[in-house]
Amino acid sequence: MFNLINKYTNTFKGLSREVWWLALITLVNRTGAMVIPFLSLYLTEDKSFTVPQVGWVMTSFGLGSFFGAWLGGKLSDKIGYYKVILGSLFATGLAFVLTQYVDTFAGMCVTFFLLIAVADAARPAFFVALSAYSKPENKTRSLTLIRLAINLGFSAGPALGGLIIATIGYYGLFWIDGLTCILAGLLMMQTLNPKKARISDEEKVVENPIAPEKDFPYLLFLVAFSLFGIIFVQYFSAMPLYYRQAYELSERTIGFLLAFNGALIVIIEMPLIAYIEKTTMSNLQHVVTGLVLTAVSFLVLVITPWAGILIIGMIFMSVGEMIGLPMGNAFALERSKKGRQGAYMGLFTMSFSVAHIFGHNSGMQLIDLLGFENTWLIMGGVGAIATFLVLIVIRIIKRQQLNETVSLSKI
Repeated sequence: MFNLINKYTNTFKGLSREVWWLALITLVNRTGAMVIPFLSLYLTEDKSFTVPQVGWVMTSFGLGSFFGAWLGGKLSDKIGYYKVILGSLFATGLAFVLTQYVDTFAGMCVTFFLLIAVADAARPAFFVALSAYSKPENKTRSLTLIRLAINLGFSAGPALGGLIIATIGYYGLFWIDGLTCILAGLLMMQTLNPKKARISDEEKVVENPIAPEKDFPYLLFLVAFSLFGIIFVQYFSAMPLYYRQAYELSERTIGFLLAFNGALIVIIEMPLIAYIEKTTMSNLQHVVTGLVLTAVSFLVLVITPWAGILIIGMIFMSVGEMIGLPMGNAFALERSKKGRQGAYMGLFTMSFSVAHIFGHNSGMQLIDLLGFENTWLIMGGVGAIATFLVLIVIRIIKRQQLNETVSLSKI
């Protein structure tokens, strides 16, 4: 047992102090992010919205995320990641507190657009900060540590959120979400002030960097990653409804089932990433593995009505997430050019925002029209299309690398 624990802790060695602080800030922020997993239930049960209306609120959520990611990427290159993250945390905290007082459908759509736009402006800035605070050889593990913090917070958040709903109601979630965002901002001011923080990555600025909009393999990867996101986000909007309506699970049980995903990631992801980094497979090949596992997580749900299949599906999704998402992030960071890093990571974040725009709403509309099982089959098909696109990107990049090698040999 001691040897196992020692091997686990060794996977964290070599990461900078600033990355650990960034992870702690993320943990504080994500522990309070309890509204989002329960949003579909909140809107249907507390606000009496219909399922299609919930889908449109989720689309507004996605549009806000898309706009915020674009704005955050631009601002990160112009004013720096620190100001973007700090401003986003404080503004998001205030926005969460105010959101609970909105009752109308139109008002909820506008409110969630603005709330998520402000919140997701920080996402590309976090990637830029992570790159600055990490040595090149540690970037994937640093990214995994941040994801671990996110999922540790997400493990505690839904479980605590279910208890809060059961005791004091939904309004408590908005207050806690808002206050933890503000607390995360205060913690950042104390620990990551750019005048005191140490920059680990001193990469040289590339002359005439390629704009991400002109990088075709990267754009095709973003399309595939958006499709990946579309099936992934079902677990945080459509799937809670499935747990409730098809299996009659309580909010508390749903919270613990979602927390199981985060717990698996906290325990397994860092050693898993440390292991797969030693393999000869590329980041994109690992993305393919993650996509296949995530698609399978939907397909197993139609096999049997046995309630235990929900746990099996969650395991498939969790492992697919642990492999696919961090390696996709690593590919984007690797592909980004210094000086345009904010723009690259802004587009990367926007690709997942597209998933919020179309994923939540399409899931809700498909459930309303075709039922849960047909929707899960369709999601499996979307995963297959995304896998095919990533395989095309792998082939294009290999061809580009071969052409570059031939060109260098002629010099």
